[in-house]
Amino acid sequence: MTLRAPPDERTPEELLEFGVVNLDKPPGPSAHQVAAWIRDEVGVDQAAHSGTLDPKVTGCLPVLLGDATRMAQVFLEGSKEYVAVLELHGTPPSDLEATVAEFEAPLYQKPPRKSAVSRRLRVREVYDLDVLEVSDRKVLLRIDCESGTYIRKLCHDIGLALGTGGHMGHLRRTATGPFDDSTLHTLEDLWDALAFYREDGDESWLRETVLPAERALEHLPSVTIAPNAAEQVANGAPVYAPGVIEIDDDASSGDLVACFAPQGTAVCLGRFVGDRDADSGVQVELERVLV
Repeated sequence: MTLRAPPDERTPEELLEFGVVNLDKPPGPSAHQVAAWIRDEVGVDQAAHSGTLDPKVTGCLPVLLGDATRMAQVFLEGSKEYVAVLELHGTPPSDLEATVAEFEAPLYQKPPRKSAVSRRLRVREVYDLDVLEVSDRKVLLRIDCESGTYIRKLCHDIGLALGTGGHMGHLRRTATGPFDDSTLHTLEDLWDALAFYREDGDESWLRETVLPAERALEHLPSVTIAPNAAEQVANGAPVYAPGVIEIDDDASSGDLVACFAPQGTAVCLGRFVGDRDADSGVQVELERVLV
């Protein structure tokens, strides 16, 4: 087994085979279509997006390239942030902000009829919900929520609670996991970066646009393991206590964690199941091998 080079020492080809693009999804195509375009243009076998966005929705859509698609589940563990326009069907009431604040809580939601998942009642938590602006019957909301929250349903329910009725207008995702809208790149940015590299050998734009895949793991607790432990993981073994060098203080039992070699190369994803002070036994049960 040979570990990948450290993230900041990879060649452009290595970045494209194990990288991530923080894409600003345009309106029109589906998230799946955008990922397919990127796969074909980059020339990798696979590309995976960070969570479905409807065709009209824009914003933060990290896309994993090549072998990095193995870590797509990490975006199910992180929060998502949106800016949405709630269009009310009547004059906003005086208690608008107080009523909206009541939705900052765990909520029961059933996926819409056109959803790709089964329509079972489930709970999704809204961590933070702010009214940014009110103009006539339009309310601009910022929503920080659990992955899998249906913003269209949230807007509908807020409209009912306000007594006016309402529906979601424009929606833009501003953050997902460790990525936000301060470092977005368009499809045109990626196409141009690839062209500059392939035609002129200029790597600078490509390195700004395509990041090492480890960037997608920064929101997870980390576990650093010895190189010999990484070799065992590559052969399907869990992470045992003797192979652990360091455990993030934030790691708790049951958490999804990212395991790294000492030079910063991602080795696997797994569940932390051990005692951080243990000298023996399994510390991390494998979920996805990344080497």
